[in-house]
Parts: sequence; C-alpha cells; structure tokens
Amino acid sequence: MLTAFARAFRTPDLRKKLLFTLLMIVVFRVGSILPTPNVNVKVLKETADQAKDQNQLYGLVDLFSGGALLKLSVFALGIMPYITASIILQLLTVVIPRLEALKKEGQAGTTKITQYTRYLTVGLAILQATGIVAMASTGQLFQGVSGSNGDILYDTGVFPIITMVICMVAGTSVIMWLGELVTDRGVGNGMSILIFTQVVAVFPAQFWSIYQTKNGFVFAVVVLVGLAIMAGVVFVEQAQRRIPVQYAKRMVGRRMYGGTSTYIPLKVNQAGIIPVIFASSLLYLPVLATQLWPNTKWLQKIQPYLQQNNAWHMAVFFVFIIFFTYFYVAITFNPTEVADNMKKYGGFIPGIRPGRPTAEYLDFVLTRITTPGALYLGLVALIPMVAFALLKASQDFPFGGTSILIVVGVGLDTVKQIESQLQQRNYEGFLR
Repeated sequence: MLTAFARAFRTPDLRKKLLFTLLMIVVFRVGSILPTPNVNVKVLKETADQAKDQNQLYGLVDLFSGGALLKLSVFALGIMPYITASIILQLLTVVIPRLEALKKEGQAGTTKITQYTRYLTVGLAILQATGIVAMASTGQLFQGVSGSNGDILYDTGVFPIITMVICMVAGTSVIMWLGELVTDRGVGNGMSILIFTQVVAVFPAQFWSIYQTKNGFVFAVVVLVGLAIMAGVVFVEQAQRRIPVQYAKRMVGRRMYGGTSTYIPLKVNQAGIIPVIFASSLLYLPVLATQLWPNTKWLQKIQPYLQQNNAWHMAVFFVFIIFFTYFYVAITFNPTEVADNMKKYGGFIPGIRPGRPTAEYLDFVLTRITTPGALYLGLVALIPMVAFALLKASQDFPFGGTSILIVVGVGLDTVKQIESQLQQRNYEGFLR
C-alpha cells in the first residue's frame, strides 16, 4: 500500500489532484473554526462543552458539523443543507413527472436537477441559519445549560443578526463550490470528501477525551473494538450479489454486436447511510418539539423515552432504519425499468425469461438481499447507544453509528478511484 501511495504521488497529474484535494480540505477546516462576527467565542465554548456533557443530541450535532455548528463558525451549517436538498430532490424525482423526465434526459437533465439542488440548498441554509442565530440571540440554543447562555452574542440587534445569517449562508454556498471543485479537479466525490472531513475532524478530540476520562487499557480496548467494527463494516460494504446477464449477438448494419457476459451488482447495503439519516431526522422532531413547547403535558410524558439510552428509543430507531432501508431501495432501484432496458438491448438472465419474469426475479433477489443489509445498518447505528447505556461509555464513542459508515464508505470509494487511475498507468493499486 505504501508503494501504491508513492506511485500515486510520482504520477504528475494524479499528484496534482491529490494535492488540490488536500488544499480544499484545509480551506474547509479553516472556515469551520473561523467564528462569525458578533460571537463571544469564550462564552460559547464554555456553554457548548456543558451542553455536550448534559445532552447527547449536541454531541451528534457536533459530529455532523465537524465541531463547526457549536462554534457558530462561518461554515457552521456544514454540508447538511446540500445533503437534505439532494435527498428531497431525489424523492421528488419519483413523485413529480417533470423531474423524472429531466433525469432521463442524460447529462443536460442532470445539470438542471443539480441547479435546482443548489437553489434549494441556499433556501434551506437561509432557514437553518435564521433559526440557529435566533435561538442563540434569545438564549435557547443550549437549553438546560447553566451559565452565560444569553451572552453568546455581543449584540442582539437586527443588523448584527442579519450579518451572521448572511455569513452562514455564504459559507454554505462556498462549501458547495469547494465540493464541486474537488469533484472536477480533485480525487473522489467532493461532497463525500467534505462529509468525511467533518466526521474525522472530531475523532482526535474524542480519543483524547476517552484517554483522559478512562485509563490506557480502556483506550486500547476501544481502539481494538473500533478496528474490528471497521473491518466488519468494510466486509459488508464490499459484499454484493452478482446476477449474471448474457447479451445475445445481433447485427447492426455490417457489424456484429453483443455476445458478451456481464453482471448486475446488487450490494447488500444498497441504501448506504440514507436510512440512518432519515430515522435520526424523524426521531429528532419530538425532541425539537419538547424544546419549543416545554410546558406541554403530553410532550413531558414522552420526554423520558426520547433519551438515546432508552430501550424504547433504540427499538423505534431500529425499526425506522429497517423501514427506510426498504423504502429507499424501492424508490432508487426499479426492477421493471432494469428489465426493460435489458430486453431492449438483447440482454437476459440465464434461466429467466426477459420482461416481466426478469423484473419479478430482480425484485425477489433485491428483497432478500435487503434484509441483512437493513439489519446490519440498524445494528451498526445502535453501537454508540448500546455502549453508552450498558458500558457507561463516553457519548463521544468514535466507532459505530453514522460516523463509521461515512468514514468507511467514502474511504472505499476514494481508494477505488485512485486505484483505477493507477491501473490506467499499469501500476498495481491499493487492493491487491
């Protein structure tokens, strides 16, 4: 592997791409620690640390923003508005015929949908930035935290608040631009690389917290368990069911086409990390409601069940992940469309008739293979909650849940892209 890295840096164009990607990551991290105007950094740090100790939700927010949101930095919103906009557009593509037609138009339609995603990202960023700054100005950003919560901002006037909102929205736009630059001129998918950077950025602080609060033996055990979890996630993420496809020979003009064999790769985790994000967002709604209307009686009754270490919360979270896994796979993989395309180009699965029988077979295989994938996602997502509930581990447990899925998934995709470019130059890749 070290030899492959050396060969990658010795290749001029690949070295430029790697260095450009690293430069964009540095710019992204600088913006994540640069506070917006009108923020009292010292008071904010003390209050945010108390909030993370008292409420696990703030630790999760800190993870997804790479520590930027609780610092109210220029890049406080991170990449999440873009992810939310992309998911919304992807779901609307199934519902709205116009978007579905654009998707089928190829590159031109994809460019148009990307433009819509940018507009929606800016709109969501305006809403989120306004809400966060308004809560910070009224002292509701860190509820239940004792201290100078109301002194986070120097001035709560209209002009300073508008300035902070503009800075955060502009930061989100810059993040979109950085991600597209990495995709065009760097290595890997730019947005995925930035998400990976956000998650990994909080790992050193989490490791240091474990080392300080526990002894060295516990720290070593956490690292070993984390490596074992990572190896298991890599194994499942790479697992796939390959359905063989045979293309018949056909004459087009004077040339013979077809006669080749290929396969349809159906991954065990076909949905990726999206079901976990959906489930987390849905379970966050009642938590948000209890913060906005704390005096409501029925919200007070269900509040104990909203804690992440509660058994009912874990069970509902697990069920939601399984449901959204099947839901997302159903809307992103259409067996009927795949069967029609195969039939159009003379392809067939050996032993299965083209057309409707092929679609039914693909649907049958996809349903069976999604079951272990959904269970795997649910178990991995529950690892930090179980560690906190049973072992009294730190809520900043670095391995497990969404963090490990993001790190492994993006890492594998990026390594595969570097490996493919190395193999184009007759070099051996990373995965031998």
